[in-house]
Amino acid sequence: MGVNPPPPARPARDTAQRAGEVIELLEVLWERGRNAVSSAPVSPSQLRVMYCVDRDEGMNLRALGEALGSAPSSVSRLCDRLEAIGFVERSPSPTSRRELELRLTRRGRAYLRDLREQREEALLEILAAMRPREREALLKGLRGFVDAEGGSGSPSGASTADTALRPA
Repeated sequence: MGVNPPPPARPARDTAQRAGEVIELLEVLWERGRNAVSSAPVSPSQLRVMYCVDRDEGMNLRALGEALGSAPSSVSRLCDRLEAIGFVERSPSPTSRRELELRLTRRGRAYLRDLREQREEALLEILAAMRPREREALLKGLRGFVDAEGGSGSPSGASTADTALRPA
């Protein structure tokens, strides 16, 4: 009759495989950003600590352990290393003598700021090469992905992604 049926929806497995490819590309871009920022060796686990402390300034070791899903001894060692390179400081809590508060140092904040800038520049180069309609579709898909996940995985919020993905 001349009416073409709509194309079949892509199976979730195909989408997951393509997302895996994108994640691998992002890992390469992220590592380049880390290497460009500083000679200070910061492991992915230490970086997660920095993201948590940045998001919840003054949190204690127990709360950090819960956020990371890690044992107290592991969290303490991670903080020891970050304190040794000058990225995190521990100070007594004003509300409890038994607790220590975690804060990023000026140097730790500068490291995260530079890291995020390097990573954003790498993403913006790729996004600039995309057509506006493709960026709109990517933004819509990323919003759906974050909504499906529950939105808890973003260390720094979605506003940067929203801005970067908007068509020029």
